[in-house]
Amino acid sequence: MEIKPIRTEEDYHNALREIERIFEAKPDTPEGDRLDILVTLVEKYEQEHYPIDAPDPVVALEYFMESRGLSRADLEAYIGGSGRISEVLNYKRPLSLRMIRKLHYELGIPAEALLREVPRKSERYST
Repeated sequence: MEIKPIRTEEDYHNALREIERIFEAKPDTPEGDRLDILVTLVEKYEQEHYPIDAPDPVVALEYFMESRGLSRADLEAYIGGSGRISEVLNYKRPLSLRMIRKLHYELGIPAEALLREVPRKSERYST
């Protein structure tokens, strides 16, 4: 396969097949360099054609809590008392800028996930 810009779905699928074929290539070899270039081209195409939106802040916060084994009580230092945490997690109160800063700097939650606008109730789906 000749390396060229990925402009069509066919180009994209051909590049994916080639990546799969040479996936085990060793770094700093001609095949390894080819793999790096193809991966870069595919990533660029996917960013342009298949963007993935960040989750809303509550979903991001719930995911972070679950993945780190945190309870609601663990969030008190960052959000406030149990009532305030409940309001945030039930979409009754948005995260304030102060809460976002604390969650980002002290827990490492990506700020872009916490800053995203929360969808209106009619746009959300229940989980």
